[in-house]
Amino acid sequence: MYIASEKRYDDMIYNRCGNSGLKLPAVSLGFWHNFGDEANYENMKQMCFTAFDNGITHFDLANNYGPEPGSAEKNLGLILKENFQSYRDELIISTKAGYGMWPGPYGDFGSRKYLLASLDASLKRMGLEYVDIFYHHRMDPETPLEETMGALATAVNSGKALYVGLSNYDGPTLEKAAAILKEMRVPFIINQNSYSIFNRTIEQNGLKETSNNLGKGIISFSPLAQGMLTNRYLNGIPKDSRIAGNSVFLNQDALTEERLKQIRALNELAARRGQTLAEMALAWILKDGKVTSVLIGASKPEQIIDNIGALKNTSFTEEELRKIDEISLG
Repeated sequence: MYIASEKRYDDMIYNRCGNSGLKLPAVSLGFWHNFGDEANYENMKQMCFTAFDNGITHFDLANNYGPEPGSAEKNLGLILKENFQSYRDELIISTKAGYGMWPGPYGDFGSRKYLLASLDASLKRMGLEYVDIFYHHRMDPETPLEETMGALATAVNSGKALYVGLSNYDGPTLEKAAAILKEMRVPFIINQNSYSIFNRTIEQNGLKETSNNLGKGIISFSPLAQGMLTNRYLNGIPKDSRIAGNSVFLNQDALTEERLKQIRALNELAARRGQTLAEMALAWILKDGKVTSVLIGASKPEQIIDNIGALKNTSFTEEELRKIDEISLG
């Protein structure tokens, strides 16, 4: 029987999520990879134990995480039932809906029918009465924004979600959505977007600035650029890597010679800071206080411990920031 460490809150940093009352750990655990039916269940459990024992209270999912879609939620449901029932009030569980989940016109995007049906199915898979945060997973160019935001309002009003978030939105759409949710008195508190040294999209599309101005939190996924911002590819492509396995999220075309030069230069800078490349990459995201949490993926417990090490130093000199931009942006 799992008993959590009594020291689990000693070292983790907790950041307020925008202007809300909710705090998130500076490092959160994502279930995008390595928690589906193809993964080892015992390893999944150990990653959850390691995360919680070190103050990571936030587990982030989506309806389609797997493979197969839904399997990450199902597996977390088993882990929660067997090990975390007495700790539910110490956990933040989030899920999302917005990408293709089932066949036909009602299993994708942002209709009221899809979002509310998906939330019910997610709760059933996880064995939960509510999630702490329910996200719309991506913008829908066809469904009226009022309908999608109204579905999020229903999720909260029904007691099936405590807060709502938006994922993969841009700045202008976020601003419109926030205005609708404010009028509906819905506790919209967070945005989830890809953000890393190699991916500055939320700076370019206005999301980061707009979110900060509106008093909303940001949680960044893919902060290590699918593993490129680690020491994994410094000396070529390991046989057990995502690239070698022809991952749909990262392929060999992404690892150009120019990219490898950037990775090696960033690694040298990290070493001068007394950090690994991964630690520096995560610290860089948290450096200005505008990002609430970084969402890490892991395939083994040791990676979680390593990533938490980033919190020991999130300060950068102006020269270090200039050098990171020079290396990564050219």
